[in-house]
Amino acid sequence: MQEYCPAYHDGLLCWDPTPWNTRAIQKCFSELNGVQYDNTQNASRHCYEGIWHNYSDYSNCTERIANTSATDVTSLIYLAGYSLSLAVLSLAVFVFLYFKDLRCLRNTIHTNLMSTYILSACSWILNLSLQNWSDEASQDQTSCMILVICMHYFYLTNFFWMLVEGLYLYMLVVETFTAENIKLKVYATIGWGAPAVFLTIWVISRCLVTVVPSTGSDGLALAGEAKVCLWMHEHLVDWIHKAPSLIGLALNLFFLVRIMWVLITKLRSANTLETEQYRKATKALLVLIPLLGITNLLVLCGPSDDSWFASAFEYARALMLSTQGFTVALFYCFMNTEVRHAIRYHVERWKTGRAIAGGRRRGASYSKDWSPRSRTESIRLTV
Repeated sequence: MQEYCPAYHDGLLCWDPTPWNTRAIQKCFSELNGVQYDNTQNASRHCYEGIWHNYSDYSNCTERIANTSATDVTSLIYLAGYSLSLAVLSLAVFVFLYFKDLRCLRNTIHTNLMSTYILSACSWILNLSLQNWSDEASQDQTSCMILVICMHYFYLTNFFWMLVEGLYLYMLVVETFTAENIKLKVYATIGWGAPAVFLTIWVISRCLVTVVPSTGSDGLALAGEAKVCLWMHEHLVDWIHKAPSLIGLALNLFFLVRIMWVLITKLRSANTLETEQYRKATKALLVLIPLLGITNLLVLCGPSDDSWFASAFEYARALMLSTQGFTVALFYCFMNTEVRHAIRYHVERWKTGRAIAGGRRRGASYSKDWSPRSRTESIRLTV
């Protein structure tokens, strides 16, 4: 009767009962810790007389070569979009901070929202730079962890400050008598503090479920695994920071419906400047909330195969995500009538001041030509 080595699980694959003095062979795993492996190759483990060999042979299980051309194009789209957003957002924040007549609670909220997009873009560009130009940094799980935490935090603050935008407008239009009771500190606590709480819970949970591998279960390092940033791989605990963003969008949708109802029913007959400002602010919120909602859903789902549709989806997602900040700056700053009037006023004032200064210089030059010395010269010439 033929004897077998018993079924055995080495931590990666399960080996079926195998006859003595036989090498068991099976396909490599297709995915491990978020890394795709070539499952067309084989792994093996030798069965001696009743006992398995100490180690499985995973030398042929190598990391699958990704579609580098598509990946490079996607990275370039992200880099171009984030760079454009970073430049436009920086200019918008400068405008709000430089012109004193634009300083109010509403524009302060706008500035904080745009600041979150600036920080998010900077963290993404920094992460890309470290991955492409620093091999040691990409292998350092601590540096990776810090970068991923910053990226998730700033991304979450985007949604919370958008929630603050909706809440502020809701308090102005709907809860008009209590709007003045909410100060900037309350809005800042919601925009910066709440994301910090959710991220802290997520970091603790992620530390408990994430294992940094140094070697395989058989004592051998797997190909490419040491270079992978494990904190960038998706896990169920990621819903700790994904769910609040969806809740924030739902709340903003509620605020938007209530605001629109008030504008339609109560302020329809009014035609004051304040009412017109509310309508314009609501239009901006009406455009931005669906935009942010769509892009957030694009992050949560999408095709993962190597088809042309998956590549097109990645390009569209990269374009929409990276240009969010540009869209926010466009609606809240450069298309804002108040901002355009302030810029136009200061430009005209600068032109007027320059013209006056130029007239004074010309007057001084004219006076210099008819100085006492010139008068003496005239007398001398007439003598």
